[in-house]
Amino acid sequence: MRILIIGGTGHIGSYLVPRLVLGGHQVHVVARRPVPQYTDARLAWPKVKWIVADRTAEEKDGAWQRRMASLEVDAVVDLLCYTPEQNRVMYEAFRGRVRHFLHCGTVWAYGPAERVPYEEHFPRRPITDYGRMKAEIESFLLLKHRTENFPATIIHPGHISGRKWLPIDPQGSRDGVGVYEKLASGREVYLPDQGTATIHHVHGDDVAQQFELAIENPEPAMGESFSAVAPYALSLTACCRAVAAMFGREPNLKYVPLAELGKHVSARSHAIIAEHVTHSPCASIAKARRLLGYSPRYTIEQIFTESIEYLLESKQLVVA
Repeated sequence: MRILIIGGTGHIGSYLVPRLVLGGHQVHVVARRPVPQYTDARLAWPKVKWIVADRTAEEKDGAWQRRMASLEVDAVVDLLCYTPEQNRVMYEAFRGRVRHFLHCGTVWAYGPAERVPYEEHFPRRPITDYGRMKAEIESFLLLKHRTENFPATIIHPGHISGRKWLPIDPQGSRDGVGVYEKLASGREVYLPDQGTATIHHVHGDDVAQQFELAIENPEPAMGESFSAVAPYALSLTACCRAVAAMFGREPNLKYVPLAELGKHVSARSHAIIAEHVTHSPCASIAKARRLLGYSPRYTIEQIFTESIEYLLESKQLVVA
């Protein structure tokens, strides 16, 4: 099958492209730089057909739409679509011309968790612009499937992580190695409220697995949305325990109201933590298991282990 991957060198594409190449597909990758960011370029990548292009720049003068309309492929995987207008251009370029169109969404389209684990048929109540736009794209594609049989599938990843891409940290932020240094050395880590807010990571290769399964099993995937996450979510406290345990420690945790957490972390970190606490994602993978055979290789604990091993090997994290 001829498969077009938009944004095929990033967190998902770095794993998806080798899977598809080794599966015998002819893979075309659109990217600004023809180099994978997170996997070895010597493995499977030499067979890729590169299309070097800057989507954002080309969208401004219509060159992107003309480029897409000129491509002859069987399936499209769009990993870089963030607005309804970007999606409309892709829909118009490929309707009636492809066997499968796969869009990468986000669990932020679901909104804050109310019923957990969240199942794909639950109501969407996004609260961020990012989540609202992704929910609007999903609604549009599913409508086009129902009314025109447009061959759409939507996959909603959780917090994407990997060996060279740090997870949302156990504090619910992106504070580089700071929280890991504290947990490794027994220093205080401040958590919001009672530390029970959840985060739901997923390894980039497990997201790639779900896209590959949908491509290989198009019939049950058509007109459906799926959550791509680890087997279970973890609370912030559990994440801290898991990381501290790698260094033979119990975490030294201090709990403060979310509103007061800003006294102990930067303004940027506080905003990120607040967004994760508000959403507290916890999604079900039962549907993806049942229809696609999805079986994630990584738990959240294993995601942290792989990432921390890389931090230690690369000397980004130094532990006495």
